[in-house]
Amino acid sequence: MKLFVLIALFGLGFAQHNPNTRDGRTAIVHLFEWRWADIAAECERFLGPKGFAGVQISPPNEHILVSSPWRPWWQRYQPISYNLCSRSGGENELRDMITRCNNVGVNVYVDAVINHMCGAGGGEGTHSSCGSWFNANNKDFPSVPYSNLDFNDGKCKTGSGNIENYGDPYQVRDCRLVGLLDLALEKDYVRGKVADFMNKLIDMGVAGFRVDACKHMWPGDLDNVYRRLNNLNTKWFPGGSRPFIFQEVIDLGGEPITTGEYVGLGRVTEFKYGARLGELFRKWNGQKLSYTKNWGEGWGFMADGNAVVFTDNHDNQRGHGAGGASILTFWDPRLYKMAVGYMLAHPYGFTRVMSSYSWDRNFVNGKDENDWIGPPSNGDGSTKPVPINPDQTCGDGWVCEHRWRQIMNMVQFRNVVNGQPHANWWDNGNNQVAFGRGNRGFIVFNNDDWALDVTLNTGLPGGTYCDVISGNKDGGSCTGKQITVGGDGRAHFYINNSEEDPFIAIHADSKL
Repeated sequence: MKLFVLIALFGLGFAQHNPNTRDGRTAIVHLFEWRWADIAAECERFLGPKGFAGVQISPPNEHILVSSPWRPWWQRYQPISYNLCSRSGGENELRDMITRCNNVGVNVYVDAVINHMCGAGGGEGTHSSCGSWFNANNKDFPSVPYSNLDFNDGKCKTGSGNIENYGDPYQVRDCRLVGLLDLALEKDYVRGKVADFMNKLIDMGVAGFRVDACKHMWPGDLDNVYRRLNNLNTKWFPGGSRPFIFQEVIDLGGEPITTGEYVGLGRVTEFKYGARLGELFRKWNGQKLSYTKNWGEGWGFMADGNAVVFTDNHDNQRGHGAGGASILTFWDPRLYKMAVGYMLAHPYGFTRVMSSYSWDRNFVNGKDENDWIGPPSNGDGSTKPVPINPDQTCGDGWVCEHRWRQIMNMVQFRNVVNGQPHANWWDNGNNQVAFGRGNRGFIVFNNDDWALDVTLNTGLPGGTYCDVISGNKDGGSCTGKQITVGGDGRAHFYINNSEEDPFIAIHADSKL
């Protein structure tokens, strides 16, 4: 009997590691703060046709509306209820978006905020995205309903009620994260309310969840909630499919709470990945790309099948969360495109691409005082639509890195080489490296201050290939560089160190 229970436990956790992607698709994109109507359109006109596996959406729950500072991005992470009306739109628009994305093979993953409600100083009234009344001072959220019985204040042993010491796992899980009212997830009633919220979204057709702030919840409580979740909607997914769970756990080492406590429940965000990748491409502290021959588990990252990897995310691109100034973002486009290209070419982990909006930065003593700024908005605080320019880039402050040719084409590269081994490694001992993916793809980087000029074994069949970084394959010709691979699999590569994009990528589908 014990063995059966263990096997069932293992099976459930293992199933929750599966992102349920379709049609050989391998990478998802976080359309941070996009409206549901814009995501639906983007699935149909771009994400589906370009081979993206899915989209991570911002929290869909009712949230607080903050007037000072004016409508910050983080208000989405302060729930008032589990009603499905947010800055991105209402329940009908959400349902329409999920349906339309699923219909073109693009999965939807929800950012689920289940650790807490709004901040203890959130006051009372109806300043919420659906207009529901609440009283944060009394811990009264009648739209759920939650009362003062449903929070962890009695368990927290700090004077302030907030986390004061990250070296104490009890504080981290039982006290308030930056003043946010901490839900008592050990209580059956609270677990039920959270599961009902997630199950409604599953029944609408979502494929899984990015679960926010998991470090601040006990693994046993999360396990209980996940077990209550329904199987995925059989309109779009095979019968018996479990929701994909990937959990936000910031673990750069040095704290008692580790990612290892959560990997049995689902995948976990590997924050070391982007932090190390940024250091490498910035060449900090003598770091060299040539050191990445054993990139992945060889660098002390979690097991490949447990990891969700990313170059940057919505937190650390603002200097929050993990990684500090090493994190590469759209503000450093040349290095950023190379780092994202490396991530998408390398087989380790399940990849997520970031899609951002820009803001006016204002650094004071090394800190951006404008890191709170919300998405491009109208005068009334409503989020602006995402306009698509004639050259397929985005306007009105939306950055849309996922539409940059170099990143979009590397998402397709990852699909083409899926399942192929890391092979044919080459480096110059410094910051020029190359590697292949079996006989399906090959990529070359020059992050040195001098030209790369070398003939390499690509492992690819002979022929002429279009470099998908400098251009595209267009019918029977290339709009960018052409690479000729000989019958022996060898090809000559030249990359000047002053090029805008000093890397080259070729793959089976870019062959003329």
